[in-house]
Amino acid sequence: MKHLSRIRRKIRQWLRSEGGTTAIEFSVLAVPFTMFLVAIIELSMYFAASSLMEGAVQDAARRIRTGELQQTSGQDPAEVFSDALCANSLYILDCRKFQFQVQTLDSFSDFETVTAPEFDEDGNLITPPFDSGGSGDVVMIRVFYRYPMLTPLIGQFFSDGPNHTKLMMSTVVMQVEPYQA
Repeated sequence: MKHLSRIRRKIRQWLRSEGGTTAIEFSVLAVPFTMFLVAIIELSMYFAASSLMEGAVQDAARRIRTGELQQTSGQDPAEVFSDALCANSLYILDCRKFQFQVQTLDSFSDFETVTAPEFDEDGNLITPPFDSGGSGDVVMIRVFYRYPMLTPLIGQFFSDGPNHTKLMMSTVVMQVEPYQA
């Protein structure tokens, strides 16, 4: 009987004990906290990549605006433009995944009539031929990049393309500066 009362007393002490409460609370909150932290990091990386792409597009567009791209001889202008994009992507963005559309417009007001970009079922841009225009022309440059969402949960909610990718797009409409060919 003495052993039985001792066992009951130990069980009551154990039930009243609050020593492991913190460990239990942490185990309950650790998973949502970790998921939230990963989501913040993932979205921060996406916005940093988007900003980086915007800067790369501005630098590549400058080559068209100044006529430097149009005056390259013996090289494919689309390839020169692609190289300019890649030079400023700082190895964070995969250069092979850049897709771009460069076309001449009759005026700035024609931008309103430009159709939305078309993509095939694999997410590849269906693009018209590369046309960087000439001196004084109005040129529209649209660059697309399918950013892969690394975490499945974030990709499920934020992706808009195949394989949990999010489309990043940068558009520049400008007039080419006068230059002599």
